[in-house]
Amino acid sequence: MRQITEFVSGKFTAWIVLGLTIIAAAILFATAPASTGTIAPTAGLPSATQSAQVAELQKSLPNSDAGFALIVFDRSGSPLTEADKTAIAARSAALAPESLSGRLPPAQYSEDGTAALIPMPLAAAADSTAQGERVTSLRATAQADLPQGLNAYLTGPEGFQADVAAAFQGADFKLLLVTVIVVAALLLITYRSPWLWLVPLAVIGAADALASVIVKDLAQVFGFTIDASISGILSVLVFGAGTNYALLLIARYREELRQHEKRSTAMSMALRGAGPAILASGSTVTLSLLTLLFASLEGNRALGFACAIGIVTAMIFALIVLPAALVIFGRGLFWPFVPRFGSESPTEHGFWARLGRAVSKRPAVVTVVSVVVLGALAVGALSISVGLSQVQQFRGNPESAQGQSVIDAAFPAGQSAQTAVIVPTDAVADAVTIATATPGVSAATPGQSAGTITQLNVTLDAEPGSQQAFDTITTLRQAYADAPNAASAALVGGTDATALDTRVAAAHDQALIIPLILAIVFIVLLVLLRAIVAPVLLILTVVASYFASLGAANLVFSSVFKIPAFDTSVVLFSFLFLVALGVDYNIFLVTRAREESLRLGTREGMIHALSATGGVITSAGILLAAVFAVLSVLPIIALTQIGVIVGIGVLLDTLLVRTVLVPALVFLTGDRFWWPSRVGAAIASGSSAAGSSAVGEAPRAAQLN
Repeated sequence: MRQITEFVSGKFTAWIVLGLTIIAAAILFATAPASTGTIAPTAGLPSATQSAQVAELQKSLPNSDAGFALIVFDRSGSPLTEADKTAIAARSAALAPESLSGRLPPAQYSEDGTAALIPMPLAAAADSTAQGERVTSLRATAQADLPQGLNAYLTGPEGFQADVAAAFQGADFKLLLVTVIVVAALLLITYRSPWLWLVPLAVIGAADALASVIVKDLAQVFGFTIDASISGILSVLVFGAGTNYALLLIARYREELRQHEKRSTAMSMALRGAGPAILASGSTVTLSLLTLLFASLEGNRALGFACAIGIVTAMIFALIVLPAALVIFGRGLFWPFVPRFGSESPTEHGFWARLGRAVSKRPAVVTVVSVVVLGALAVGALSISVGLSQVQQFRGNPESAQGQSVIDAAFPAGQSAQTAVIVPTDAVADAVTIATATPGVSAATPGQSAGTITQLNVTLDAEPGSQQAFDTITTLRQAYADAPNAASAALVGGTDATALDTRVAAAHDQALIIPLILAIVFIVLLVLLRAIVAPVLLILTVVASYFASLGAANLVFSSVFKIPAFDTSVVLFSFLFLVALGVDYNIFLVTRAREESLRLGTREGMIHALSATGGVITSAGILLAAVFAVLSVLPIIALTQIGVIVGIGVLLDTLLVRTVLVPALVFLTGDRFWWPSRVGAAIASGSSAAGSSAVGEAPRAAQLN
């Protein structure tokens, strides 16, 4: 370890480190493949699900890759006039040449006469860009020359897919730009130096760019699809975690510069002091992300794969490239607050030291109050609901969502959803009979055939994406499974079936991944601290913080934003990011407390650790919360929810859990916090022991481990 830190921080070898980094990065950038990712995110259902099997079988049907749109007209709830109907017929004629068959059926009018609906089959689009351009053109045609007050909307699968793709169009650059601005501003405020902030920002920015290239390279090798949402989360995670590591290292480097005249020696000591905590933190996050490789949803696996690479890259840059850059620039980088050799650290008697001593006087009261606060916030998690309809997935109100709302209000529920049943051709009659006899099914008609299979087009009574629709899908599947004839081979897919299978797969992933994450965090803490009590207590605090943030976010979304549920991916991703990243701050604090406890005893060791790391960890937490809040830049509810939950949780970890609750637990348990290690159990030497113990301090004597 010593040889590595001395090489990275050496006066001349630091230049070698930077030079090799630049050469390696240039090679990777020069050989990077063209992007093969998609714009809109995809869940990627397991092949064993009926929805996935139906989608695969549909490829053999005629025009299997065709698109489908719905054109809906309304007058904001008022009855349509004769002039409106004439205009609708004219728009239908204008749109007909763009349909798959070159003609469109007559418009369907709602029973109350307030809306008209035209189904529109479309030829397959070459890619999402071509699809978006086609949707824009069709919308312009549908809305041309309409009477005053008559509205036209293009919705259905084609409309939603185009609007989702549009929401992610340019997402990489937008998220990166806002993230850089947020990080730059907070670093400038933190360091109060005109140029110190530029070094960590440049290093972490390079790490983010390089991580993106590496992910694209390896994604092709391992067959992962990296969509825009994954790329966005990757950048947010690299900047958030990488800047946290940079803040911790620079803070320790500043301390060491006061004790060592040579900056290379100071950096070497800073790396030996902060390096293990950064390695433990990065390893925890990386291993937690890799648990997603066991997920059933392809999108979850791709996210874990990409973000694990991002964290490793950020960690390497923080431990190798950043130290070299800081050593090269010297002490003047900290101007105007240059840490002079021999000067006293301002943290020794500052706010955090006073807070630590105040908590040490009443640790039981602080613990109870903290637990009550977390428990009160966690109550909101008892009423959470999971699963959003298509309309609810946007934070704004795109045209597809507006059109779907008109259909839901004016036409029978299920009119716009597509439920497809693939059955053996010789069992079509029986399959239709079973479907129409199933409660919740309003119609079932035979569709296209190919070889030995035929598709039934089934219409449900329930609103698309509702629990009633899911119940009907489940009942229909069971009815086919129980059929005594060839209809038992029927498979139910389509819009609602896919949403149901995605929800079930997400629940499976949660049940599998969450325990794995907790186990990994526990093992890392066990190895790092060589204790059992400490890891258990730290994990309990982080889990409590997670439920408190989930409850608080649920209250915010349901009460303020009127969003009734979380997206299916939000619970797992929020837990992953909060537990893995939230434990970072505990690692930063407790590893320093363990180091100081060997010298000062448990009580004074924790106070000193809090005084030394309080400012930097608070800055890191605020920065990370702000970076995750950047996800709200995109108008996608799932990303907004993840950003809000993680932001709240990180602030709770930073300002409550790490600031007062963990120190209070250490003060309550004393040396038992480190059990079975004997950290802090120093034996007094000399008569000073009594005086030291009178104020609750362990003597600075033998250092037993």
